[in-house]
Amino acid sequence: MVDTETYTIEGPNGDTDSIELPEGLVDVLSEQGESPATVVAEISLLSFVQRAHTIVHHAEGDVPDDLLEINEKAEELFEERFGVSFAEATGHDH
Repeated sequence: MVDTETYTIEGPNGDTDSIELPEGLVDVLSEQGESPATVVAEISLLSFVQRAHTIVHHAEGDVPDDLLEINEKAEELFEERFGVSFAEATGHDH
């Protein structure tokens, strides 16, 4: 049986939540020398950028300007963190 490990996330206003992951999963997804917290943070950022991209680029109809700006900023933060654009990393460009 696989144990779990808990990671805690803190929001800018001090609220917190936690997630449990199977022990060893973070290690499997990490690169040499990365801390577990970094791995969880990077996968969280990737997930948020993917979701924003989907909302903006795969929605039916017009997308409000504020969502376009949010997606643009998310993709900028992705590139700052990973050193490549979201389009380059995923092979998916619009």
